[in-house]
Amino acid sequence: MNNPYEILGIKEGASKEEIKAAYKAQVKKYHPDKHQDNPLYDLAEEKLREINEAYDYLMNNGGGASYGAGSQSSGSYGRSDGGKSSPEFRDVRSAIDRGDLSRAQDMLSRSSVRNAEWHFLTAMLNLRRGWYDDAVTSLQTAISMDPSNFEYRSAMNSLMSQTGGYRNAAYNRGYQNTNSQLCQFLQCWCCADMLCDCI
Repeated sequence: MNNPYEILGIKEGASKEEIKAAYKAQVKKYHPDKHQDNPLYDLAEEKLREINEAYDYLMNNGGGASYGAGSQSSGSYGRSDGGKSSPEFRDVRSAIDRGDLSRAQDMLSRSSVRNAEWHFLTAMLNLRRGWYDDAVTSLQTAISMDPSNFEYRSAMNSLMSQTGGYRNAAYNRGYQNTNSQLCQFLQCWCCADMLCDCI
């Protein structure tokens, strides 16, 4: 791995607060969602992965330390998942990005690693399929397993803002936005009984 301080654009020995601020700025700049229909999409995705790795390394090895001879240079560099995710989950991400959802599902199903990234990728797969509730559930699991991951939180915020209209529209088609599934069931039951005398 390249020097994580250089990747985040900060000086060596920066505090955790400085690291977090630099990380957020870099994520905003390179997030692939900003480059969706752009030839730089793959480059932005790779840069974001590098930024996440640098951030994980610095946060797990303590801000304020120097990066040097004792540092790991492999791709695992102290990720919260122990570095198990890299090649396998990169392939899953690529499959989802290409729209090869059955291949992504197959790779996730065969994976023995069920860490936060696995749940995040499951959420992204569900989102691409239009299964919003399943996507939210998987994202919540990923966030609970890795609460400091900015990518997961950003995806959740984006998903909630995108699906807010969908949920409101669905709830306003005859049902009140209540949390009672029993009430909704009873409303459907009564309507079906009145309309078709089938109950």
